[in-house]
Amino acid sequence: MGTETIDESVELAVLDRSGFIESRHAGAAVVVAPDGSVLESLGNPDAPVFPRSSLKPFQALAVLESGVRLSPVQTALSMASHGGTAAHVDVVRSILEEGSLDESALGCPADWPGDRSARDEVVRAGGTRQPVYMNCSGKHAAMLLACVRNGWPLASYLDPEHPMQQRVVEAIERETGETITISGVDGCGAPVHAISLTGLARGVSRVARGATAESAWLVDSVLGNGWAVDSPGEQNTLVIERLGIFAKLGAEGVMVMSTVAGTAVALKILDGSLRAAVSVALELLVRNGALSRSDVDGVSAEFDLAVLGGGRPVGRIRVTA
Repeated sequence: MGTETIDESVELAVLDRSGFIESRHAGAAVVVAPDGSVLESLGNPDAPVFPRSSLKPFQALAVLESGVRLSPVQTALSMASHGGTAAHVDVVRSILEEGSLDESALGCPADWPGDRSARDEVVRAGGTRQPVYMNCSGKHAAMLLACVRNGWPLASYLDPEHPMQQRVVEAIERETGETITISGVDGCGAPVHAISLTGLARGVSRVARGATAESAWLVDSVLGNGWAVDSPGEQNTLVIERLGIFAKLGAEGVMVMSTVAGTAVALKILDGSLRAAVSVALELLVRNGALSRSDVDGVSAEFDLAVLGGGRPVGRIRVTA
């Protein structure tokens, strides 16, 4: 049991050092139109993958559909893989406060902030790993608030049979059009469900088009608060802020993006690396007429894609799909 095999994959990107291809990233990808039809397919996008944090749009949607009302920035944090900066942590705490909860209620593991400057600040202050710094703490806080609002048990909110997690399954299956048959445990402790890249792209396309009041609120909140979804200056944040794209990365090489019109791309880099994922996704959207070359080139110039030798650029990570 597992995702696509090496034989089913295609080369998506390479790392070029001094004119020599040092590494190759293989995987699968798919681009879908607003009506869900497939515009381009690479590798085997119908094989199941664990989307990891690329499932967060559906998890956040399930929270909103449970009757929780969040501010725009709180909504963006509810589907974030945030950097644990002071600003991120303040928003997470504000969600917990809405339910009269403290950080001890969080079921995600303790971690350091992912943002280097934020981590350094915590260390200098004599701080330690805390669940609130973990990049999924916004999602967990929102799920806990949904439990408070609906009178659901708090301690077991990560149990697959819990009403909150059942709402998530319903949202995923409804939006992707696929039935979940394989589930596991994500790094943050929440259930993670396998779906195909094609289903993932179709589902995020539906969300990005604002098919319901809740999904429209989610998308508007994310587009207005890109910094909250990752960290300032990160590729995922730049795509949201500069291109107006609804985008969410996932661990182990997963990336999903959609225009608000509904053209969407989902990909999985088989070796689990994310360093080329955003660039590959943007290239596929350009190739299928959803984004302009000049706009994407302008944003990509700010990505850290240079390969260094002795502190000087000697190559580049580049898309080959």
